[in-house]
Amino acid sequence: MTGVGGGFIMTPLLMMIGVPSAAAVGTDNTQIAGTASSGALAHWRLGNVDVKLGLTILAGSFIGGTIGVQIVSVLRSLGNFDFWVRITYVVVLGTVGSLMLRESVQTWITSFRSRTIASLVAEGYEELRGKVHEVSAPPVALPVGRLTAHWPLQMEFKRAKIRASALFPFGLGLAVGILAAIMGVGGGFIMVPTMIYILGVPTHVAVGTDLFQMVFTAANLGFQQAVFNRNVDVVLAVLLLVGAAVGAQVGARLGQRLAGHQLRTFLGTIVLIVMVKMLLDIVLPPGSLIGIATGGGGGH
Repeated sequence: MTGVGGGFIMTPLLMMIGVPSAAAVGTDNTQIAGTASSGALAHWRLGNVDVKLGLTILAGSFIGGTIGVQIVSVLRSLGNFDFWVRITYVVVLGTVGSLMLRESVQTWITSFRSRTIASLVAEGYEELRGKVHEVSAPPVALPVGRLTAHWPLQMEFKRAKIRASALFPFGLGLAVGILAAIMGVGGGFIMVPTMIYILGVPTHVAVGTDLFQMVFTAANLGFQQAVFNRNVDVVLAVLLLVGAAVGAQVGARLGQRLAGHQLRTFLGTIVLIVMVKMLLDIVLPPGSLIGIATGGGGGH
């Protein structure tokens, strides 16, 4: 529904039920490939996928994912992988969720004011007609997006209705690939807001394009996590995949019925809830010293 693989929810949930952090990350990377496949297919049929933009992002995410898998290997050998996973979640989710929710709340307020003014105009207050806001328009891209207009390798992305340097989506994919490997996510909660707010891609196209590139990014990460870090539980991944594949079909259709600002509000709220839970896990005293020793998914 929101264009994310669900890893930022699934990985913390797996950790909460006792799955070691490293196994939660590797297994979730694997099942996200299947989840994204189902969602991407649904959005492909709806015409929401910009293949050219997706492949540009994918080129960077493959390299970033390879780097991220090696970082996971190093952190596990040091024995503090669990701590860094939680810290990364708090910082990244807190930043992204706050920005998304702030913009969404502003859009809701604007929408409410516009409906109020429109009703007054309908009642005869014609002097207010010029103040009615067009709230259904996509969010305006941030200045960063305009700066990339001067970068080399400019490309036209017709489905996304933008023109931008290929270096930006490539670099975005590189960064997301690294974070996806460390956090066990598909990176959609970063990719979708970036495409919307920086590149100016329409919300539904951002969702579909992100799911398209996520299929291959997650498959690459799952393979590398299994081969190099041996932290993929295949049975658990299959069980997660069966439920997620069905849910993705339902979510894609539900997403079509919601406005862009409604999707962003929903995603931003969930992101912040998960961030708060991870923060509490860090600052609150653990239940037992045994929990510290066995829950790290890393050193002994």
